[in-house]
Amino acid sequence: MTRYQQRRDRLRKLVKKAGGDSILITNFVNVSYLTGFTGDDSYLLVSKDGAVMLSDSRYSEQLEGECPGLDLVIRRSPVTMLSSIEKTVKRAKLTRMAIEGDSMTVSLQQAIQGEISRLDLVTSSGLVEQLREVKDKVEVEAIRAAVHIAQRAFAVIKASLRLTETEIQVAHRLEHQIRLFGGQGCAFDPIVAVGSHAALPHAVPTGREIGSADFVLFDWGALAGHYMSDLTRVLVTGRISPKLERIYGVVLKAQRQAIKAIKPGATMHDVDAAARNVIAKAGYGKQFGHGLGHGFGLEIHEGVRLAANQHRPLKAGMIVTVEPGIYITGWGGVRIEDDVLVTRNGHEVLTNVPKELDDCVITVS
Repeated sequence: MTRYQQRRDRLRKLVKKAGGDSILITNFVNVSYLTGFTGDDSYLLVSKDGAVMLSDSRYSEQLEGECPGLDLVIRRSPVTMLSSIEKTVKRAKLTRMAIEGDSMTVSLQQAIQGEISRLDLVTSSGLVEQLREVKDKVEVEAIRAAVHIAQRAFAVIKASLRLTETEIQVAHRLEHQIRLFGGQGCAFDPIVAVGSHAALPHAVPTGREIGSADFVLFDWGALAGHYMSDLTRVLVTGRISPKLERIYGVVLKAQRQAIKAIKPGATMHDVDAAARNVIAKAGYGKQFGHGLGHGFGLEIHEGVRLAANQHRPLKAGMIVTVEPGIYITGWGGVRIEDDVLVTRNGHEVLTNVPKELDDCVITVS
């Protein structure tokens, strides 16, 4: 049995608990997770007796190569997806089909209900996403590869950074390096934020020059083998002011305390609190407004969240970011982010870009 078949078997148990005899997967990322298919515009119908991919002739050869043994319903123009769903559901004699409430449009839901009057639709939420929270060995290795590529690309940028370059030029060079090292591209649009611009947690690179302030924040990740990585570092290109030294030290201490707390059974709330308490005690509680971290994998934000309102326990196989930050309008911000795997006995930090403040000081021409 392949790992995709095993995933579908686990999904069937969740669908049964949700009250359905089948589920129509319309989220393309979830389709990929359950089948290995890397295309789009295709749905997967999983029932207790099997699974059928609903796609079109553009993907017939690709599906046969990526999903050997999977039953296919390939439509050709002018046959619609709705028609394929109707015929497949009726052929399988389904009566209570779960749908992905987080991805199916209301119009498609109404159209299915209108075409198949004897079919009850059961709205579900996050069933596949729940499975995706815990990574298997193949997924962990794919994320390791994405981490490795991201780190190699950053090392090139760090060694070649120039004061006259702009944020957006450096962001473009970073993506180019990721591709040169074998990545499919960036996991998300990279953040390169100089000085006061770093006060924006999701700053968009601009024409601001690297040399216009004493430090620059990088938030970047690589996409490789369809899995992602996510890191943040601050580089000091000028002098280390007392304020920067203090704030950086607080953020680094907070991150280390949080990473230390990661283990199976630890609640997501408690890990967040381990970092948040350090920052609050230093007097910067109001300057840390976002959650501590999130899960990632096929997408850059997945189900696991390290935040004050999350009381679920961590499980071995989960991979999370740990990224505390302090942001001060008009001055800038410091965020330090690493990717951490929850192991059976504790945790493993997958990223290893140096983060001591002295290691972040570079000479730039």
